[in-house]
Amino acid sequence: MGISDKIGTVKRNLRINPVSWFMMRQESSIIIAVLLLMFIATYVNPMFLSSTNMFNVVRSAAFTLIPPVGMTFVLITAGLDLSIGSVIALGGVVTGMLLDAGVGLSFSIMAGILAGTVVGCINGFIIVKGKIPPLITTLGMQYACRGLVSAMTRGVPIWPLPEQFTNIAAVQIGPLPSVVVIAVIIAILGQIVLSKTAYGRSVYAVGGNAESARISGINTRKVTFSVYVITSTLAALTGILLAARLGSAEATSGSGYELIVICSAVIGGTSTFGGMGTVIGALIGTMFMEMLSNSLTLMRISVFYRELVIGGILVGAVLLDQYRRNWIFRKSIMKSKS
Repeated sequence: MGISDKIGTVKRNLRINPVSWFMMRQESSIIIAVLLLMFIATYVNPMFLSSTNMFNVVRSAAFTLIPPVGMTFVLITAGLDLSIGSVIALGGVVTGMLLDAGVGLSFSIMAGILAGTVVGCINGFIIVKGKIPPLITTLGMQYACRGLVSAMTRGVPIWPLPEQFTNIAAVQIGPLPSVVVIAVIIAILGQIVLSKTAYGRSVYAVGGNAESARISGINTRKVTFSVYVITSTLAALTGILLAARLGSAEATSGSGYELIVICSAVIGGTSTFGGMGTVIGALIGTMFMEMLSNSLTLMRISVFYRELVIGGILVGAVLLDQYRRNWIFRKSIMKSKS
């Protein structure tokens, strides 16, 4: 029985009340963490919750909202993808080079996205067919893609890019930047796929117990292959949008993104052991990371202590999530005995 199945069993055994319902939600830990952060930051500096500052937080988080969607799919299958930072750079550089060569906008963007898809196919093929652990495969691909991008650009940023391209990130839809709207749409679609489709149930099944999923008729290899394709494709799209925002395509784009994305998904309730997680939780986790960085600036915490504070809060969020899971199972045991 997978983790998600166990949670489902616990939900049926527990008497449903508002507290139990909230604690059983996979996103409950990060929601509590966000509320605590908002309370502390606002107490220290009331400007934290101002509309101007919240808009700045959302705008800053725009380019870290898309990759966690794909990473959630990978982590649910008990996988890992460390190559997304390099794929972000690859997507932007491929698109930028084609635009600089006079190729049409639509074709250049599609080529950049396709470059990410190809990397995802390579990752998936090596993991599924070669049976190489995802950690080793994607770490190797991270260096390979970064090296490829450096060789393509020779370390020189590609700029200026056509105004038609840079306007993509400058456009606002209502009060929000277009990138934020695109990210939210992708997140909603990702959540619907995971929670409402047969494919989504297969993703959870593979992560919960791959052998049981195989016996039940699920093509586990196909599912595993597909999640890496999804992740790399979304990473390349992020790189293209980032290049549009900066007005240039750089080989260093996306450096360190993989750790931010993984942390966002994990503190958002996605289990590193597979079988559990939601896109909505990863989205909230991403906002938490951005709010944390912003609040430390407003609270005038020295840059020398920021990594210490961030690390401590992340560990606290994980411990809170573990406490929530233990609470659920203790409740289930007490209910079964009574």
